[in-house]
Amino acid sequence: MDADEVSVVLLTGFGPFREYLVNPSWQAAQGLEMVGLGENINIYIKEVPVSYIKSPHVIVAPGSRGISLEQTGKNHGYRDRDVCAFCPVNHCCIEGGSDRLDSIIDMRSPSKDLKQMGLEVIYSRASGRYLCDFVYYCSLHHGHGRAAFIHVPASGSLATPERLVPLLQTVIQAMLNQLEALQTCLKNYTDKPQAHYCDLIAWMHLL
Repeated sequence: MDADEVSVVLLTGFGPFREYLVNPSWQAAQGLEMVGLGENINIYIKEVPVSYIKSPHVIVAPGSRGISLEQTGKNHGYRDRDVCAFCPVNHCCIEGGSDRLDSIIDMRSPSKDLKQMGLEVIYSRASGRYLCDFVYYCSLHHGHGRAAFIHVPASGSLATPERLVPLLQTVIQAMLNQLEALQTCLKNYTDKPQAHYCDLIAWMHLL
């Protein structure tokens, strides 16, 4: 990355949900804002309510022991009600939208590399057909694939900010490195100005 280029990451975490009065994903987002992601990377965080209506545009994974990097968001099958007892009309995110959308980030690559480093990272293509999947699909749709979604564990030692924040910092930096490599490839194949790929992460969800 050039010294004068600044990348922007919008990092979200979900609010209270069922028995989770303090959502670990929101704690992780706050922790990452404090430690940062490196020079020339600005982080903005936002707490997202567990509501289809209030989050149109990181939910916890109760049974997971590691974090999951989600590749795909799905448009249909949303039948579970949110904290306001609301369910999407026709059980879908975007009427007339594609059945599924993928992130421009190849989640398999960082998950494989980080797992070889001994980190608890899982590649996934099934986000769960709830607020997590709903928000991810909407982000991918409106951002043209420029979004990332990370499931974090709801309990266990890894769910503590002390362990989760450094792990997420490593994971997100690996994603940014991949995007930087994509940007370099674009510059090598065209003389036309290109948007900086690191700025293309419109939403980085911790759920």
